[in-house]
Amino acid sequence: MLTIEKVKRAQAVLADAIYKTDVIFANKLSADCEVYLKTENLQKTGSFKIRGAYNKIASLSPEEKAKGVIACSAGNHAQGVALAAAKNGIFSLICLPDGAPISKVEATRAYGAEICLVHGVYDDAYERAIELQKERGYTFIHPFDDEEVIAGQGTIGLEILSQMIDVDAIVVPVGGGGLVAGVAFAVKSVNPRVQVYGVQAEGAPSMANSLREKKVCALPSVSTIADGIAVKQPSTHTFDYCEKYVDGIVTVSDDEIATAILTLIEKQKMIAEGAGATPVAAILAGKLPQLKGKKVCCVVSGGNIDVTILSRVIQRGLLTSGRQCTLNIELLDKPGQLVAVSGIIAACGANVTGVHHEHANAGSAVIGCFLRIDIETRDFAHIAQIKQELSQHGFKLC
Repeated sequence: MLTIEKVKRAQAVLADAIYKTDVIFANKLSADCEVYLKTENLQKTGSFKIRGAYNKIASLSPEEKAKGVIACSAGNHAQGVALAAAKNGIFSLICLPDGAPISKVEATRAYGAEICLVHGVYDDAYERAIELQKERGYTFIHPFDDEEVIAGQGTIGLEILSQMIDVDAIVVPVGGGGLVAGVAFAVKSVNPRVQVYGVQAEGAPSMANSLREKKVCALPSVSTIADGIAVKQPSTHTFDYCEKYVDGIVTVSDDEIATAILTLIEKQKMIAEGAGATPVAAILAGKLPQLKGKKVCCVVSGGNIDVTILSRVIQRGLLTSGRQCTLNIELLDKPGQLVAVSGIIAACGANVTGVHHEHANAGSAVIGCFLRIDIETRDFAHIAQIKQELSQHGFKLC
């Protein structure tokens, strides 16, 4: 069984192996509650995963260490296992689907692991990892279904309690449930007054569904930009700990996650991956109204977002937060129309970033044309103001 002594022992094991990440006050994030950020995105390997992986690997017997370890992951767990194994001087093999991003494959290799690329998807890589584990006697390091891993993740809870002695609630991302199970267990064991909430993506609500149905439920598929928590099914262990110690789990949409990533970049100068931004997304979207007026710590669990995805997420976040808008306007094709439109937009304090002009289609006036104009705005109220001004000046919005 998981005990608080195991979590404290994990804390001692990890003392010289990881960073005790800062908790920072984010005074610009919410008007409803005091938000603090536990910056695990600045942890070694860019994620909290090193905690559980290192604690598990350190607990192996000399015989197990001699044989080496194996894991299956396309992201943070792979890098955590690779670094933890290297620090303990043992061999590690990571099975990855051959479609995994090159940056993640090379990052895992750079931490010292041997890479086995498997044709197919994650499930194919997992099956191959299990085959190799049985053939060669490696110890399989599960990303969440292991008490030593859960105890390692639970050290985050102990750190928060020492850094925020008056914290009221902690909000944690949830995938397979290892992180929230460890944090909730540790926190409730030391201070039952503190509430712990989990956040999942709407496209991967496996733990939320399981708690609602009061049994472990599997999803047929998952789809979310928060790839770090895109887990089809929690384990029996993590489900049991969540059912007993977690105060509730909410879900957030991909648009809400994108908005949270953008907000963290803009207001806190902080990069978070999709999974790491979900607690902030829940706060911004008002999914946890019970925390109004309280001191809340959001665990920003990781910052390993691919730069090619980041640009698209930022774009999406701008659109969903009303920071960017595209207007389609039907005009008469005569001189001065574009000047008039841009003058109104400028007078409202918006910025034009793109203009596309084309002749009208068959259903419009012969001398008509269409103007598609991209603008930067403050928020949705600002967009509404601009549309109202254009309409009052006789322009037809499509």
